[in-house]
Amino acid sequence: MARAEKKKVTPSSKPLKKYVIDYSKPANDGVFDGAGFEKYLHDRFKVDGRPGQLGDSVKIQKSGNTIVVTYYVPIAKTYLKYLTKKYLKKYELRDWIRVVAPSKDKYELRFYNVEKDEDEES
Repeated sequence: MARAEKKKVTPSSKPLKKYVIDYSKPANDGVFDGAGFEKYLHDRFKVDGRPGQLGDSVKIQKSGNTIVVTYYVPIAKTYLKYLTKKYLKKYELRDWIRVVAPSKDKYELRFYNVEKDEDEES
């Protein structure tokens, strides 16, 4: 059988989609490194099966406590969530921080709600 050839994706002139990752809550508590997360995304993001070679296809910009990822090629939103969860797992933050989508084009990093029962403490 012949191997199926992958199609090369060419970037369009205008952005197809823009996603925002807001990590302000963990960053304000000092448990999350935004610059390290941005570097992780730059190094691990795959375009045409090649990690770290974004070219003109994807732009990743940090502004304040948010990261804006602009796609010029079709890429699934869940891939961004996957990379975020992988970063949290690498730095052992996955037990305390979760990734939530409050709107269609935004992700937030939030702490899990941990409530202690008074019966358990006694």
